[in-house]
Amino acid sequence: MNTQADSWRLVLCGLARQAARASDADKQRAALLAAVSHDLRTPLAAATAAVSGLRRSDARLTAENREELFRTAEESLDLLTHRVASLLDVSRLQAGTLAMFPRPADLGRIVADVLDGRGPREPAVLADIPSGLPEVMADPAIMERVIANLIDNALRYSAASLPLVTARTRRDRVELRVVDHGPGISAAEWKRAFLPFQRLGGASDRAGVGLGLPVSRSLAEMMGATLEPEDTPGGGLTMVVSMPTVPARTSLHSASRGQ
Repeated sequence: MNTQADSWRLVLCGLARQAARASDADKQRAALLAAVSHDLRTPLAAATAAVSGLRRSDARLTAENREELFRTAEESLDLLTHRVASLLDVSRLQAGTLAMFPRPADLGRIVADVLDGRGPREPAVLADIPSGLPEVMADPAIMERVIANLIDNALRYSAASLPLVTARTRRDRVELRVVDHGPGISAAEWKRAFLPFQRLGGASDRAGVGLGLPVSRSLAEMMGATLEPEDTPGGGLTMVVSMPTVPARTSLHSASRGQ
């Protein structure tokens, strides 16, 4: 009799856990839909308005007006693309379908590709990547997305100063830092910064759906790296990506195969 009661108790506990997971999933879906409805609507509406303005044959529309409308449309579509990419990353991470192939990679080249890929109208970013850094284990395309996300995050919160991307060797790892001199956030909020849909530090509407840091940390960890915040000396926030270096034998073997 006790055995039967225990069995029913286990079944009921299992059903309760399933119900709790379903409830959490429903809450996440609701939060995602709310984020999408607000954060995708704004750049989409701006791009639509700019294109509509360009299509009008209004004699009062000067060349300067047209250039401004083109700029608005381009910036809005870039913002929309970035936000959709973040949402797709979350979907793929949750489904376990994001392909990733960590291999020996040149971090300096990865940072250079990120900065080269920035549009001419985007704010400048400083870089201090010394030559001679050891290779790191990373998927270059995925690491580019991580660094680009961190740069975008730094720009949102430090509009009055230029972010700095720097890297240094620390024992058997390479630490890449994305430094900003914005208002920063307290250490008590560091953990919350990596939760989805969080906007800290009085972010503007351009702050997106609050997925950049959570996605970046998940991507980094899938490559064997870590992503942690630290205070910027003098004020601000620094994001630190710590990546494992390539063991000497692997690096030599990789070089010999390339000859």
